[in-house]
Amino acid sequence: MLDKPDFPDEIMIVCLQTEYELRIVHVVFLPLGSDLDTAVYRAVADDETAYFCKLRRGVFDETSVTLPRLLRDQGIAHIIPPLPTQSGQLWAVLGEFNLIVYPFVEGTNGYEVELSERQWADFGAALKRLHTTIVPATILQSIRKERYDPEWRERCKNIIETLDAETFDDPVIEDMAAFLQSKRTMILDAVGRAEQLAHTMASRSMEYVLCHGDIHPGNLFIDSQGTLFIVDWDYPMLAPKERDLMFIGGGQGFMPYVAEHEELLFYRGYGQPSLDPVALTYYRYERSITDIAVACEQILASKQGGQDRNQSLQYLKWGFLPGCTLEIAYTADTTR
Repeated sequence: MLDKPDFPDEIMIVCLQTEYELRIVHVVFLPLGSDLDTAVYRAVADDETAYFCKLRRGVFDETSVTLPRLLRDQGIAHIIPPLPTQSGQLWAVLGEFNLIVYPFVEGTNGYEVELSERQWADFGAALKRLHTTIVPATILQSIRKERYDPEWRERCKNIIETLDAETFDDPVIEDMAAFLQSKRTMILDAVGRAEQLAHTMASRSMEYVLCHGDIHPGNLFIDSQGTLFIVDWDYPMLAPKERDLMFIGGGQGFMPYVAEHEELLFYRGYGQPSLDPVALTYYRYERSITDIAVACEQILASKQGGQDRNQSLQYLKWGFLPGCTLEIAYTADTTR
């Protein structure tokens, strides 16, 4: 989130002391990310060591912390694992939030820097390691499995219906509603195609692998030495590999965006897999629909001002620019 939540810094400092034995002298809110249920901070201890603190509100999936810890322990170096509390747990409960603490790494995300050839190869190799990881049964049973669920398609349709039936006096919602009305036919057509392809995918026998689930450029982090890390493990799942690989060459905002360039450099590290074009198309439709629904729901959730709502509106409009994920899905959808 971009706007600081109404949460006293002092409570977090006390928690860091009691749960992690960290003598924190101050914390600074970092206006990062688009998830309104997640706030992040930089905490500095009395020995000047810095920590990255993540406050996560709402449903908390323990695999979001146990999985990256496991992967790092198995030797995947391009992961920043969470730090344990005194009891060995990888998070602490803090009111309605869960607090996760990481070492603080100086750097930037993949939206803000053009990846080098080496970083693309490292990215590909790290994702290949993820997709071939054998997960212990204790963790495996708690990881979501792909079911081609209609949830986000239904939520997207419900938003369209709500905007059709109601009027609003909020300028941000009015802007959003007018924009969606101009794209209404395209959105509903994409929802329909995603539903058809979901049935196709569900009828197939496909290998499921461990996927990150949200591997866009914002979830790549490059430190000051040029080392690339995969971060934000909030949505891991067992799914066809195309669940992750749809992001490569998929109009997700890597700099500079040229699909063939992304694919050439990434697959030097990943290897040359046999990709299912129907699966890639389905996941690109589904991603576009999910992004539309998430942005709209964040705008509708509050009439309060703030940068988070404006960012959500901007993200909504970006999803329809030339070369976007939705356009790529349409272009690749040869079975229409």
